[in-house]
Amino acid sequence: MKSVKVVVVGAGVVGFSTAVCIAEAFPCCFVTLLAEKFSPDTTSDGAAGILFAAEFPDIPLVRQRRWFKDSFDHLLAIAQSQYSPEAGVMLSSGWQIFKKIPDDWKPFWSEFVIGFRLMTDRELKRFPDHKFGQAFTTIKCECLSYLPWLQKRFRKAGGQVQQRKVNSLQELSDSYDIIVNCSGLGSKGLVGDTEVYPVRGQVLKVEAPWLQHFIRDGDGKTYIYPGMHSVTVGGTRQEGDWRLQGDEEDTKGILARCSRLEPSLSKAKVLSEWVGLRPCRRNPRVEWELVQLQGRRVPVIHNYGHGGWGVTLAWGTALDTVGLVRQCLQEMPLQAKL
Repeated sequence: MKSVKVVVVGAGVVGFSTAVCIAEAFPCCFVTLLAEKFSPDTTSDGAAGILFAAEFPDIPLVRQRRWFKDSFDHLLAIAQSQYSPEAGVMLSSGWQIFKKIPDDWKPFWSEFVIGFRLMTDRELKRFPDHKFGQAFTTIKCECLSYLPWLQKRFRKAGGQVQQRKVNSLQELSDSYDIIVNCSGLGSKGLVGDTEVYPVRGQVLKVEAPWLQHFIRDGDGKTYIYPGMHSVTVGGTRQEGDWRLQGDEEDTKGILARCSRLEPSLSKAKVLSEWVGLRPCRRNPRVEWELVQLQGRRVPVIHNYGHGGWGVTLAWGTALDTVGLVRQCLQEMPLQAKL
């Protein structure tokens, strides 16, 4: 009999990755995922979902490396399996280009992607404004397919899913033994985290089946990512901007910038426009605490604040969360006596 009740709040890529990992790791737990919005209406659904990372300032690099490697290995196994088209996970090769040589010209994640090398002068010639570049093969994970696939996997592991808005942790304290908070930007209200803030991203999906390689400007604002059914072009990074409507000037700017890098895009048909708010924080929060709720101390595990790197780090931070759940389970008999 499943004796420990665990609830995961949030149905984005971090929430579902975490729910799957917990449900599969602990048959003794009855895991429920609660969220107000599900695919295709989560922030994750619009993500380009290409795997490489930024470095967070206050998290040990060994931990960041583990997050990236665990996520990459997990998605690589899917990309090389029969589930690749259903899960929306594929290998993707291309270039990241810079106007000047970056300080971190060989980033920590370079050893985990496939075939990382510096671009040749011949390759760089097509980008006359850029002086330096990296070529590698990574993974593209399209959440419009991946989230429903994860949900099926979660249900297969015995998990339950409920659509419900959670306004406070107090609502959950009577029904669950462990609360796992993967609410992203919602953590601002749910747990009063003033450090989490939105960074508005706008992207377009275009029809350009002739494009086979991704191109990303090292400034992080201009990118072209071919996918299974369309090409994602972007984007914007507007801090503190809560607007969810598309902006016509942003659309024009995205098309102009991307067409400078890849002139053939001027012939591409725009299929759709999408806006999302990245749940940014100086560092992701992956930790647990005991919170006094309705007269008892309840373990609350946090896994949020990944910013634009949710798809990149979700599986790695989910596995870290499994370790935190294990700690809670070991200490729960003690908590019951407090």
